[in-house]
Amino acid sequence: METVFDTAQLPGPLRVEAWIETTALALVRTDFALVDPDAFGARLNAASLGAMQVTEMSYGPLRSRRTPELIRQSDPEQYQIAYICRGYQGIEQVRRQSLLSPGELVLYDSSHPFTASVGAGQGLARSLMLQFPRQLLPLPESKVAGLFAEPLSGTHGVGRLFAQFLTTLADDHATYTRRDAARLGNTALDLATAVLAHQLDGEYARPMSAPGVLFLRITAHIDRQLHAPDLEPATIAAAHGISLRYLHRIFQQNGVSVSAYIKRRRLERCRRDLIDPGLSHLTVHAIGTRWGFPRPADFTRAFRSALGVPPTHYRAQYAPRPCDAPATR
Repeated sequence: METVFDTAQLPGPLRVEAWIETTALALVRTDFALVDPDAFGARLNAASLGAMQVTEMSYGPLRSRRTPELIRQSDPEQYQIAYICRGYQGIEQVRRQSLLSPGELVLYDSSHPFTASVGAGQGLARSLMLQFPRQLLPLPESKVAGLFAEPLSGTHGVGRLFAQFLTTLADDHATYTRRDAARLGNTALDLATAVLAHQLDGEYARPMSAPGVLFLRITAHIDRQLHAPDLEPATIAAAHGISLRYLHRIFQQNGVSVSAYIKRRRLERCRRDLIDPGLSHLTVHAIGTRWGFPRPADFTRAFRSALGVPPTHYRAQYAPRPCDAPATR
């Protein structure tokens, strides 16, 4: 992983300001309050995984706040899932507070204010974090919001698998090529989705209302029909024998519109195809067309809005080069 910041390389007076700017660029901008600014120590390593990023951080006692004002100034609209490796760390978001122990995972959202803290007397805390655009997570935002700031296990089941994957990524990133990193980003997103879906399974396992069951059936239908050019709310409603108005109501109850869900899932399929070496013979336009974007301008606009760059640039970042070598630390 690339070492983005290390206080050992800076004189004391510059450390705090440099840490603030580094975390703003690598993560999101927050306000910091440090227990002992003169003795503050921190290190941050980061690695790009396509649209995802994995970050390894060590830091001394601090309090970090992402305020409504900072969100209004800039918001990448990303989810962040942190794995606590060392130290006890506090988190507060959406009126939910937790004290996290080593071995636990926690999810939070850059679009909501949060406070994170590390107490004194325990040395440097350490965590690994995966962050990715919120639009790429194929789960209802209204349901995912119920997991913000909740301690999730990183020592059992799928949580343990995800934590081990993040740890291996951090330890072995120097051996991966850019193409490897992009494909591993897909795996990281799939595992993060599995962790969060596992937590939501308890809700879905309870007796569900008819609209809840229908929502799951419809989203599964959409995922199977993403390639169909006539996939739109009217045809979806007709396929399930319900009115268009009722279809929109079901999705509104789950915090997303029908059209937004379709676009999100199509863009994720396009993103994966763009970095798939086996599909390098297809043009960007052909990939957009196969997933429901027949007009190049519409595809470029939607992709740029979701991922920050046009699809041609995104693909070029992971195109094979002569002697494509593993990334260096």
